[in-house]
Amino acid sequence: MSAFLKFALAMDWISAQLGKLAAWAVLAASLISAGNAFVRYGLDFSSNAWLEIQWYLFAATVMLGAPLVLKLNEHVRVDIIYGKLKRNGPVYVDLFGLLFFLLPVMGLLFWLTLPFFLGMLKSGEMSGNIGGLIRWPAALMMPVGFGAVFLQGVAEVIKRIAYLRGLIEMDTHYEKPVQ
Repeated sequence: MSAFLKFALAMDWISAQLGKLAAWAVLAASLISAGNAFVRYGLDFSSNAWLEIQWYLFAATVMLGAPLVLKLNEHVRVDIIYGKLKRNGPVYVDLFGLLFFLLPVMGLLFWLTLPFFLGMLKSGEMSGNIGGLIRWPAALMMPVGFGAVFLQGVAEVIKRIAYLRGLIEMDTHYEKPVQ
């Protein structure tokens, strides 16, 4: 189990680093958006590239931030039953959801988006807008994000199995979000 736990810890670190990149993407998108608005309305000048880079950065924010959200256990869950479970109950529900929902869906999405990205990279597809950007950097975010969430999901499975076997401690406390 030691090699598996080392993988889980390494994946936790990678997810944290991707989360930092996502945070920087939020800052960059905000600055570019503000700068673009000033240039567009203040100086009456605009470029499609500045508009497109904002949604590229939004893609990076979502796809690179998702593994960290899973690692921090802040992801969306249906808590009709989950909040009422005690002791190891939530861990078993997490394992079920990870194994039968998250991992198959993330694996499928990675498998479907990788050829999409590779096709864009090979063709050098450009935006249809005048002054637009190449498209493959935005398409790259899909397989990277789905792959990273898949790997973080594997790490979460490992950690929950280790917890059930008494090898690690985990905070299983669940606080229902304010609604």
